[in-house]
Amino acid sequence: MNLWLVQVLAVIRLELKKTFFAKRGLWIYILALLPLAMFTARAISVMRFHNPADFGQDTNIFATIFQFFYLRLAIFFGCVGIFMNLIRGEMLDRSLHFYFLAPIRREVLMTGKFLAGLFAAIVIFGTSTVLQLIALYSVFDPPTLQEFVFRGDGIHHLLSYLGVTVLACIGYGSVFLAAGVLLRNPIIPAAVILVWEAINSFLPAFLQKLSVIYYLKSLCPVEVPPNVGPPFSLLAVNPDPASPIIAIPSLILLSALVVLWSGYKIRRLEINYGTD
Repeated sequence: MNLWLVQVLAVIRLELKKTFFAKRGLWIYILALLPLAMFTARAISVMRFHNPADFGQDTNIFATIFQFFYLRLAIFFGCVGIFMNLIRGEMLDRSLHFYFLAPIRREVLMTGKFLAGLFAAIVIFGTSTVLQLIALYSVFDPPTLQEFVFRGDGIHHLLSYLGVTVLACIGYGSVFLAAGVLLRNPIIPAAVILVWEAINSFLPAFLQKLSVIYYLKSLCPVEVPPNVGPPFSLLAVNPDPASPIIAIPSLILLSALVVLWSGYKIRRLEINYGTD
C-alpha cells in the first residue's frame, strides 16, 4: 500500500476520536439535534392530541427550516467548530508540533485531518437530516407514507436533502479548514463568510457562484414558499439556480482547490505558541 495512503489513514484514525469525543465540540451535537428535537416534539404533539397534519404544509416547513436554520446556521457553525479546530485547535492545545516532528508530509497531514473532519461532520449532520425526515412524516398513516415513498417524491427528497447536507459539509469544511490554517481568531472569518452567504441573493450573478449557499439552494428539492415573508423570502431567492450537473462538480472542485491551497500554505506554517 502506498506510504502516503497509510499515513492518511493513520491520521484519520487519530483524528476521529478527537473529533467525535472532544468536550469543546459538545455544542455541535446540540446544533445538529435542535431541529430533530423540534420535529420529534411536534410529532408527539400531533399523535397525542390528534392535531391535524397537512402533508404539503409539513414539507414546506421542513424546506424552510432546512434552508434557514440547518444549512445557514447549524451546519455552518458546526463546520466552524470541527474544521477550524483541526489546525487551530491543535495550536491552542500546543500539540501540533508533535505532528510536524513526525516523518509525514504536511500535505498528507492536512488531507488526513480534512477527511476525518469531513467524516465526522457527515455522520453528525447526515444522521440528523435522516432522523428529522423520519420524525416529520411519522405522524402520517402507512398508506400515505407508502404512496409518498414508493410512488411519489419521498426517496428523491431523502437523497436530495442528504446529498445537500454532505455537500454543505464539504463546502463549508474546506473553507474553514483554510481559515484555521491562515487565521488565529475564528470569529472574524466566520462572521465575514456568514454575511457573504446571507447576501448571496443580492450579489451579481458571477459573484453568487463564489459562495457555497448558491449551489446548496440550487440542489434543494423543495423551494422555500414565498409566504414566509421578508427577510427570509429574500434570502431564499435563487433566480438563476445551477443545474445538479453543474452545481455538484462546481462545489466539489471549489472545495478541492481550497483544500489544495491549504495544503500548500501549511508547508510554510511556523509554530510559535507564544503568539497564540
